[in-house]
Amino acid sequence: MLLKKLRPESKVLLRRSSVLVLIWTLVGIEALKSQELKWQLVAPGIYKATVGRPDSINLRTAAGAAANMAGLGELGPAAFPLLREDITAKVVDHRTYLHFPLEKQEQLFGFGLNFKTVNQRGRILQLHVDNYAGTDDGHTHAPTPFYVSSKGYGVFVNVARYIKVYAGTAVAKDSKHPPIVYDRNLDKQWSSQPYSDGVDMLIPTTGAEVYVIAGPTPLEAVRRFNLLNGGGPIPPRWGLGFTQRVQRLYNEEQVDSEAAEFEKRGYPLDFIGLEPGWQSKSYPCTFVWDSTRFAAPEVFIKRMLSKGVRLNLWTNPYISSESPVYKAILPYTGTHTVWNGVVADLTMQAARAVFFGYLKKHQVDIGVSGFKFDEVDGGDKYLWPDVATFPSGTSAEQMRQIYGLLIQRSSTQMFHDLNKRTYGLVRASNAGGVSFPYVIYNDYYDHRDFIAALINSGFAGVLWTPEVRASKTAEEWLRRFQSNIFSPLAMINAWSSGTKPWSFPEVAGQIRQLAALRMRMMPYWYSSFADYHFHGTPPFRAMNLEPGFRSAVRLEKTAQNLEDNPYEEAKSKEIKDQYLAGPGLLVAPMFTGQTSRKVILPKGNWYDFYTGDYAGNGEIIEVTPGLDKIPVYVRDGGIIPLMPAMLHAPKPGQKVDLEIRYYGQRPGSFQLYDDDGVSYDYEKGAYSWRTITVFKDDNGQLKGRISDPVSGKPNTVGKVTWKWMSVDK
Repeated sequence: MLLKKLRPESKVLLRRSSVLVLIWTLVGIEALKSQELKWQLVAPGIYKATVGRPDSINLRTAAGAAANMAGLGELGPAAFPLLREDITAKVVDHRTYLHFPLEKQEQLFGFGLNFKTVNQRGRILQLHVDNYAGTDDGHTHAPTPFYVSSKGYGVFVNVARYIKVYAGTAVAKDSKHPPIVYDRNLDKQWSSQPYSDGVDMLIPTTGAEVYVIAGPTPLEAVRRFNLLNGGGPIPPRWGLGFTQRVQRLYNEEQVDSEAAEFEKRGYPLDFIGLEPGWQSKSYPCTFVWDSTRFAAPEVFIKRMLSKGVRLNLWTNPYISSESPVYKAILPYTGTHTVWNGVVADLTMQAARAVFFGYLKKHQVDIGVSGFKFDEVDGGDKYLWPDVATFPSGTSAEQMRQIYGLLIQRSSTQMFHDLNKRTYGLVRASNAGGVSFPYVIYNDYYDHRDFIAALINSGFAGVLWTPEVRASKTAEEWLRRFQSNIFSPLAMINAWSSGTKPWSFPEVAGQIRQLAALRMRMMPYWYSSFADYHFHGTPPFRAMNLEPGFRSAVRLEKTAQNLEDNPYEEAKSKEIKDQYLAGPGLLVAPMFTGQTSRKVILPKGNWYDFYTGDYAGNGEIIEVTPGLDKIPVYVRDGGIIPLMPAMLHAPKPGQKVDLEIRYYGQRPGSFQLYDDDGVSYDYEKGAYSWRTITVFKDDNGQLKGRISDPVSGKPNTVGKVTWKWMSVDK
């Protein structure tokens, strides 16, 4: 009846509208169906598929990541590790849904820089760049959307969005492996979290770039992920020495005095960090030297360099209206401020040219060796809100996920243009940033959690320092310092406390010995970072990446009290207090109040780092090392090259003697890396590997050999001596 009453032109419009409604309904129904994924082999063992219409900005494009194809080629081919039909994807209502299969006994590792957990199966996370606030919920400094399975494969979602992850928690009604249904009334096996056979991700955008990375071992999957993103950085040698960050309002006389005190007391020092007081104003920042504290910064920097000490400058990127760059950069800033400072849209070349052009001219060109970029991670109460907009059209959410990458990329380029390596600190990173020479830190200060973060950094493609700031007791000071020297950056951060290595006189001698050990181990650490760069092996990593290592995750459940917690679940026991360092070391930190601890040794003979004594094989040992030592073990056949305990890193071309320590009874080998230690000439082939081997001669006696230096290549090896740590033990 209604149709008859309408005028002819209205009838036509109604019919057309009905057709459009029908079309859009059919499109919506079709969108609910899974998209057929077409997997493309993009590098040996790495497969890529595109879902829907991905954003033009993603983590790899923001970082400018370029795959290390030579390293990936050395790893060789590997078959697609999953059943393709078990991976599903769909785009509905401008959101992307991804599903990946899980087997019953699989463990999952990764999903960013977590601080309390290592095995992530059974967790719900939102991967969101943020300052870490004490809970592993995905809000962290590097929420890398990459996970690796104990089955020996990895999954990487290259999206700069807040990704919601259900890591084996979502139970689909049409699951191929549905959970067993238990009756809670009478069956003690009932669980509030039924078994799930999948990893599900929800991405708030219309598409995604997805990578499945083969192994066949977890370590090889991690190596391929790192190499896909360029391989790790090779820090300058001085970056692997020792650093002290001074109090925030120090002037040049105080910095001079502190450096002199280090030398007088015999403590090594390679670079000093200046905190906010070097600037005329901070929060927001001017980036201008404070003339009352540093009257002639270029002269001051040259004086420090002449003493073998470099300078690293703290800053955050929020620009004061009193900064010389303010007017020029204002058109390229977002709608909201941070601490009343404008936020540069660093996706725009014009903004980068203004901001980093100023830093280069007024800091880098006069000799500053690096930066500490603070507060680029988060804190919703002070960072730009998600309602902010930026002139490039990049959303606030995307900017949050990539800002740390943009800072690292452009600042690294400043030094690269001068052919000078840098090594700095940053508060945020993400996938794609593997190759940047930056170490993450934060304001959190739990020693045990710092070690868990160091372990997880090996899954996240980042570096992390368990920095030392202050301590309540000499014991705590020493324990923190012990694990700090077995990390990517040996640093005291005294910006607030003013602590020095000798602040606790009763352990000052032990601290000096530890700092000297850090310097002695520089050839070992330097070669380990070269392995990270060329071959993708994280220099600090979880026990779960040890080939053949099996961690049985035991479930423990306390006595159930239904009034306190009616849905109490068993908690997993994880290995998060010991880790692998370089090719041959196992490090097991001690914490305040501990006099003994258990150490899980993988299969194969292991030996005490300090004495060479046999420690065990594939077993759990209990050790009582005393206050002076952090337990460290070397695998059978392990070779540790050491140099003299110098106060500063060797200069370019300087030859240093080597003491090569050998542990165990099996033949062993070590690849010793060498270059000039400061430039990027290694990218042009100006580097060398020298093979150190230990073998038994015809009489069964151990012999050592180091390959000859390569003609025309760097050679900084002086006299070589051998020390057989485990012979006749």
